[in-house]
Amino acid sequence: MKTIFQDLGYLKEHTKDEDAKGYIKELEHNFKLLRTKSGLSQLLKKKKLAKIIKNVVYEQELQDLQVELIKLQNWIYDNNKRVMIIFEGRDAAGKGGAIKRFTQYLNPRKFRVVALQKPTEVEAGQFYFQRYFQHLPNPGEITFFDRSWYNRAIVEPVFNFCTPEQYERFMRQVPEIEHSLIDDGIILIKFWFSITKDNQQKRFKERMTNPLKHWKLSPVDQKAQEMWDKVTYYKEEMFSRTHTGYAPWIIVDSNDKKNARLESIRYVLSQIPYEGKENAKINLHHDPDVVERYHRRSHSEESVKKDKN
Repeated sequence: MKTIFQDLGYLKEHTKDEDAKGYIKELEHNFKLLRTKSGLSQLLKKKKLAKIIKNVVYEQELQDLQVELIKLQNWIYDNNKRVMIIFEGRDAAGKGGAIKRFTQYLNPRKFRVVALQKPTEVEAGQFYFQRYFQHLPNPGEITFFDRSWYNRAIVEPVFNFCTPEQYERFMRQVPEIEHSLIDDGIILIKFWFSITKDNQQKRFKERMTNPLKHWKLSPVDQKAQEMWDKVTYYKEEMFSRTHTGYAPWIIVDSNDKKNARLESIRYVLSQIPYEGKENAKINLHHDPDVVERYHRRSHSEESVKKDKN
C-alpha cells in the first residue's frame, strides 16, 4: 500500500505547474510535522491543523535553541564566566514560563533561579541590595532572576512598600551598582516582558479557572489591573533613569508567549560569543519586532502611543 509521501512524490514528479509544485512541497513539509510524536498527539486531541503545525514548529525551534543554550552553558562553565539575567515585567507577562524554557535542559549544577520572597524583618533593615548580592553568579554560573532589585523601582512604590526616600536612594544607586558588577566581569542582561492590559486580564482569568495555576495568584496580582496606570508611570521612570549604555533594558513583546520565549533565548545567544556558535542549525538573530532595546520617548509621544507594556 502506498504511503502519503509516495503519493506526494509521484505528484511532485509529474506536475509541471510551478505553483502546484510549491503547494505539494508545503503539504509534504506539513505531513512530516504531523508525523512527529507531538503532532500525532495533538491530532488525537482533535486540534485544528494550523494550530498543530504552529505548535510543532515552535517545539522544534525551541529544542534547537535549547541545544545552543547547553553549548552556551558549557562555555560559561569552562571559561569561568558569570552571567546574570534579570526578568522583569507586569504580573502574568510570562517571565516564569520563559525562565522555565531557558533552564529546561541545562545542567542544574551550573545555574540558579532566584525568586525571592518579600524581605524578612532583618532583611528590611539591611542595605537594600544585600540580600540580592548573595545570589550573584559564581564563576562558571548563570543566575536567572525572576524579579530582582527592581521591585523597589515599581512594585514597592506602587503599593507603598517603601518610603519616597528609599525609592529615590535606590534610583540613584542602581546604575552605579550595575556599573560596578559589569566592571567586575559579570555579563548582565535586563529583560522587561511587555503585555497589554487586555491580555493581562485574560491570563488572570485563566489562573482563576485553572486549578493548576491558582498558586500564581496573589493579592498584589489581583490589584494589578486597578494599578495599571500607576505601574506605567513607575515603569517609565525606571526605564528613563536606569537604562544605560552598559546595562540597557531589553523590551520583549510577550503578548505571544511562545514568540517571547524563542526570541528572548535568541537574544541571549546572540550577545555571548560561546564556542560552537558558528555551527548552530538555527537562526540566532532575534526578531526586532519582538525584542528591542529600549528607546527613550517623550511623555507626549507616550500619551499618544497605545501603551502595551
